[in-house]
Amino acid sequence: MPLPVAPESFAEVVKALAHAGFMGANVTIPHKEAAFAVCNRVDETASRAGAVNTLVFTAQGIEGRNTDGYGFVANLRAHGVNPGAGPALVLGAGGAARAIAAALQQAGAPVTLCNRTRDRAEALAAALPPATVLDWQDRAAALSDYALLVNTTSLGMVHNPPLEMSLERAAPGLAVADIVYAPLQTALLAEAAARGLKPVEGLGMLLHQAVPGFAAWFGVTPSVDEELYRIVSA
Repeated sequence: MPLPVAPESFAEVVKALAHAGFMGANVTIPHKEAAFAVCNRVDETASRAGAVNTLVFTAQGIEGRNTDGYGFVANLRAHGVNPGAGPALVLGAGGAARAIAAALQQAGAPVTLCNRTRDRAEALAAALPPATVLDWQDRAAALSDYALLVNTTSLGMVHNPPLEMSLERAAPGLAVADIVYAPLQTALLAEAAARGLKPVEGLGMLLHQAVPGFAAWFGVTPSVDEELYRIVSA
């Protein structure tokens, strides 16, 4: 059941869902940090990311988890990309960026954060040492130093401005991941494919991140397979 919720009503709505008998909820932008605040307890990944995307309502209260990093890494591996193969450049500094950067660090990748507002990137880097920071205007010129580029911003999503990002200086074999899934192929992914790089679309991350939440709510662990991908993408 999709529930559009105004930010100022988020905490009240979540508590009402718990009282109404819901098992839990997935949380998307812009509510992931607010979801962290409303929880009675959070798991280690959510604590490290400072954001929650999966709520589980229990008799002991609201439990918060962050499965974004898990879903992102699982999607990389499903596309044949090793998340720890080399340095990663992460665009953005929101809740998804926090979770993805933490998961990449756990996989062994050095992470550089690049955000339109540098102070947000610096704050996130301070929370995830030894992450480094790159100025937004230098993002395209620095691509030769990275094995993975990740767009965690909403740029390129339908009804949003495009992500202006040339891949001209990309290292051969660069994996380009975009967590945007509407459209399925963003301009960034189209350019990656045209240049013979490795595009990784965002729908797979959406499906993989849902697996732990579904298991927590219903006691059944689903599989992300071609049939599921086809049904959801349609």
